[in-house]
Amino acid sequence: MPETLLQTVDLVKSFPIRRGFFSQHHFRLVAVDRVNLTIRQGETLGLVGESGCGKSTLGLTIMQLYEPTSGSVIFDGQELTSMGGGEMQKKRRQMQMIFQDPLAALDPRMTVEEILREPMDIHRVGTVTERGTEVTRLLKVTGMPSDAALRFPTEFSGGQQQRIGIARALALQPKLLICDEPVSALDVSVQAQILNLLRDLQDQFGLTYLFISHNIAVTGFMSQRIGVMYLGQMVEIGPSQVIVRESRHPYTNALLKAVPEPEPKRKRLKRSLLGDVPSPIDRPSGCPFHPRCPIAEDRCQVEAPAMREIGRTMPWRVI
Repeated sequence: MPETLLQTVDLVKSFPIRRGFFSQHHFRLVAVDRVNLTIRQGETLGLVGESGCGKSTLGLTIMQLYEPTSGSVIFDGQELTSMGGGEMQKKRRQMQMIFQDPLAALDPRMTVEEILREPMDIHRVGTVTERGTEVTRLLKVTGMPSDAALRFPTEFSGGQQQRIGIARALALQPKLLICDEPVSALDVSVQAQILNLLRDLQDQFGLTYLFISHNIAVTGFMSQRIGVMYLGQMVEIGPSQVIVRESRHPYTNALLKAVPEPEPKRKRLKRSLLGDVPSPIDRPSGCPFHPRCPIAEDRCQVEAPAMREIGRTMPWRVI
């Protein structure tokens, strides 16, 4: 079995909030609430949930772009939360991020060549000539024409801009890529091209992915395992085929029922979730999902369920 590359232990990220007259009332918004996950070398772990459930915040906290409130992030056998700035900069060469909005992630004042060279310049990777050769290679492996190097990001389509973002993430030859909704801003036809590119790059370079998405169908296509987040907590995690076909948590079932039906003439019974997502500032007591759960019982209002393993042959857990 491949070695563990990334592990989080009871990871928490909260933000202080002030409200009221003269901001005298202090609250804490808990965006990530005691998340435990493990990603093995060469694996893709998909992270799925509604907007605002804490998926992107979890990715940014793993990258240490947000300082964790508590808990641990262990990458390649080293604890990241205790590292200083210099140590973390060196370690970040091995873990990079692909962002949701490619144009916002690229400096419009820089050419593509300057964008791809910048990480190598900062980390002093190779000589000037070798960096130029690497830029050409990165454009080739991401399916971009060689003359793209002298053009600006605004001259390209959304799919091409995302290819540039992927090329920049690969510039330092990382082990882990955190893909934060990498196709949600793209047309459906372009989404398939980018997803296939990511899979090809994983096979070619042995990459490990944390793939974040609100679309459970896309997540199932990309991932070997899927983790489902709700209100900052992991509510179900297991092999992709098991989660898609035999999910146990009612929230996962609701996400699956929200996937568009490819055959319009086929009718199926859909059950919408009740109510809206609760505020992470004023979290429900007991099980956080109980106000919207179609099978909630009285004890759900006071008893928070624990994560437990229910599969014997596969690591599959649900609360």
